[in-house]
This record gives sequence, C-alpha cells and structure tokens, in this order.
Amino acid sequence: MQTIARSMDGSCVDRMVHLLVETRRQGGRVFFLGVGGGAGHAGHAVNDFRKIAGIECYAPTDNVSELTARINDDGWESSYANWLRTSRLGAKDMLFVFSVGGGNIERNISVNLVASLRLAQQVGARVLGVVGRDGGYTAQVADACIVIPTLSPETVTPHTEEFQAVVWHLIVSHPGLKQNEMKWESTA
Repeated sequence: MQTIARSMDGSCVDRMVHLLVETRRQGGRVFFLGVGGGAGHAGHAVNDFRKIAGIECYAPTDNVSELTARINDDGWESSYANWLRTSRLGAKDMLFVFSVGGGNIERNISVNLVASLRLAQQVGARVLGVVGRDGGYTAQVADACIVIPTLSPETVTPHTEEFQAVVWHLIVSHPGLKQNEMKWESTA
C-alpha cells in the first residue's frame, strides 16, 4: 500500500481540485460513472461532493429503475451515454470515472464508459478519472487522471478500488474545495 501511495502524483490531485472548483464556480455538474465497485463508489462520491463540497452531482447507477430500463431497451453499451443525454450533459459539466481498466472498445470492456467519454468530448465536458492498469480510454482523454499502479496482477482490482476511495476523499476534503464541515470534524 505504501508503494501505491508514494507513487501517486500529488500535482494531478491538485489539478483535479482546481477543475472541480472551476466546475462549481461555473454552475456545472459532476456526473460520477463507474461499473461494479466503481458504481458503488459513484453513489458514495455523489453524497460527499454534494454535502461537503457543495457541487451538484449525480450518478446513473443511483436510479436502478431508469438504468435497468435503459439497459433493457437500449443496451448496456449506450445506457450511461443516453442517461447523460437526458441530463443534458454540457460544456460546463464534468464526468468523473471510477474504473479498474478505464474502458476499452477493442477488448469489449466497459464500453458504456467509453461511449460516455466520447459524448463528453463531443459536448466539451471535462473528464476526471481514477483508474487502474494502464488507464484505458479514460486516461487517454481525461483532463486529469490518476492511474493506480499495478503491484501484482492478482490485486489490480482491489488495489485500484481501495485507492479510488482514498483519492476522492483527499479531493473532497481539500481546503480549496471543501465548503462544509463534516460532523465529526466539527465536534473536535
């Protein structure tokens, strides 16, 4: 764990904070996207960024009825992108991706994330990511992306997912972004 923590690029975290502050200042929204563990992180991050940082945030996985209807009617590959279209994703907005591989069309992995990232590029929305492996498509197109290094092929997923939580908590509690005190910190 120390090896991963030491290898993280602090300047990238600062860039993420700067871009999030700019998004909030412009009245933009942040859409958190993830699959599997990343989907769980997305819902948790929505809570933290809304409550602590005062940023309007959403995750398509927080409305299971709409998500499953879109998957049933439109297919998995376009489910997130179509949700973002209905949300009127625009140039003031941001996608924040939590993914182990970052999406890869050729390998048919997390193609719903790739479709969403392409939509973000089309409308001029910013992209942040915390990903593993080589970062995939997310790392290729992001305005700022932390790629969690692979220590062992057997632990790529757990290490990536645990550090996704570390990174977003570092960001949301950063003095430059935080607007509201958290309960335990306010009682100290």
